[in-house]
Amino acid sequence: MRNWNYFQILCFFWAFVGIASRIVMIFLGKKWVRWELESAYGKEKPVWLYAAGAFAVIIIGYSWFMVFTTEIKYSWIITALVSLTIIKVYMLIFQYDKFRKFAVNILNDKKKMLQLNILVILFSLVFISMGVFLY
Repeated sequence: MRNWNYFQILCFFWAFVGIASRIVMIFLGKKWVRWELESAYGKEKPVWLYAAGAFAVIIIGYSWFMVFTTEIKYSWIITALVSLTIIKVYMLIFQYDKFRKFAVNILNDKKKMLQLNILVILFSLVFISMGVFLY
């Protein structure tokens, strides 16, 4: 059995989250939209966002630490991509109302939702490819 390095695990984790969330969305349909708008991203900013944001910052920081302390080629690529989640963290923590408007807009527009889902699936496939062939 092959040992996986941190960056492979990161690739496969992000791909799993992307693909699994799309599958759940398909099966739940309108229930998913209702859950997102009423529970996950309700009108009042949920407290769990602070913990999720802190977790994301820790993962990003640890990933950059690993880039500079290991000799894994191209590790900066997945780390740079994962670092883009800081944009979502910023919006969730500091611009929640704008993020929620954006989420409502996307979740209630089938065409935009389809485009988002296709993009997430494509990125997930890229992450899987990176985990298999790059790291």
